[in-house]
Amino acid sequence: MSVTLMALFRRPEGGDEALETFRARYYAEHLPLMARVPGLRGMTANRASAAYGQTDLVIVTEMLFDDRAALDAAMVSDEMRAAGRNLREIAPGGMLTLLTLEPDAGPGTGPAA
Repeated sequence: MSVTLMALFRRPEGGDEALETFRARYYAEHLPLMARVPGLRGMTANRASAAYGQTDLVIVTEMLFDDRAALDAAMVSDEMRAAGRNLREIAPGGMLTLLTLEPDAGPGTGPAA
């Protein structure tokens, strides 16, 4: 069962200039570090926008792993540590992380549920 680690990044303080600096460094520095993480099968990073109302989220990144064991191994890798150090430096607005798991097969699961 695949596992997706989602990172939701909040707008940094400092206005539009701080936001553009964060975005530029995130795409130029952080994502290349993440691409080296063992077990990472795919990754997408998108700008966030509220469908209705407002949100302080500015980037949502999804990282796909084969299973929980692959994610757990990745989280303790040297490559993830390097990415984490970089993130602490460039993401002053903070972030929220979530895991999403494929649904179990059976009634009432999946997108149509």
